[in-house]
Amino acid sequence: MPQDSSQRGGPPHRVAVIVDEGTNPFEVGVATELFGLPRPELGLPGPLYEVVLCAPAREVRMNHGFFTLTGMRGLDAVDTADTLVVPGRPDVVVPRGEAVLDAIRRTHARGARVMSFCTGTFALAEAGLLDGRRATTHWMWADHFHRLHPKVRLEPDVLFLDEGGILTAAGSAAALDLGLYVVRRDHGAEIANAVSRRLVFAAHRDGGQRQFVERPLPDVPDESLAPLLAWARARLGEPLTVAALAARAAVSPATLHRRFRAQLGTTPLAWLTGERVALACRLIERGEERLDVVAARSGLGTAANLRARVRRETGLSPSAYRRRFGPASGEPLGHEIPRARPAPRLR
Repeated sequence: MPQDSSQRGGPPHRVAVIVDEGTNPFEVGVATELFGLPRPELGLPGPLYEVVLCAPAREVRMNHGFFTLTGMRGLDAVDTADTLVVPGRPDVVVPRGEAVLDAIRRTHARGARVMSFCTGTFALAEAGLLDGRRATTHWMWADHFHRLHPKVRLEPDVLFLDEGGILTAAGSAAALDLGLYVVRRDHGAEIANAVSRRLVFAAHRDGGQRQFVERPLPDVPDESLAPLLAWARARLGEPLTVAALAARAAVSPATLHRRFRAQLGTTPLAWLTGERVALACRLIERGEERLDVVAARSGLGTAANLRARVRRETGLSPSAYRRRFGPASGEPLGHEIPRARPAPRLR
């Protein structure tokens, strides 16, 4: 897992973003917004990341040639990057140039993290990084991807996947989900929540959620779930159930399930579990060492369940998570960062 060096006195984690012919500018913007924006509101001694854009040519036409981008570094910039981001292109039929593929291969070969957004997964597959691995890409291109790269274990119904150093996001919006997931893995839940608030974006959407929901447009739009979610977040330590949420919303459990699927792309139980894990991580970051207390206050019940859920979400045991992100690490987390929860992103 990459080191959060900006909080340990070293240079910031370096992120290189490959800008190729036809690259989606929104996804380049996602990378620069997530990793390149100064964040003085966090009160940290340095930036979370350092971002550099690099390209195979001095001038690159963006997204169907609508405009060109200049002034970027050459592809040799990837050789000093801790993370490489490969955004998507709309022309997935056209292979990437060998210079770009070589840059991706050598970045992975030296152990740096490699991420793709949307159809950028095609480039990772062309470079040979994904054979035998799980990966995802935009659902519209899933069949085409499978025909081109049958050795890749494509999972087209998820938002993003983390395969241990190689991460793939399904689409442009899912790139935000993956980016926040990475910030959370690098710097903890408290900082990831602060970044999401700056973005006015939901801080936690599990990678296993579906990419899209096919449904007819309703005659009357469903009510927003925002009041219910705010009510539940204030009571995560209580024995909340899906039935209790439905009763609060004055609908049946089946209707509540449909609304969660339609507006959040997940189930009520999965959302509730994700919120409880996020709360548990924040409690650990703020210095609570008693796992039974963290489990009780977050609604996860037992220390055993807490351990399992935190490990599944973060890849770390609670004790390892505390060593990495807790007050003992010397990181300025907790009281200096606003704790207001972001409003949910409703679709």
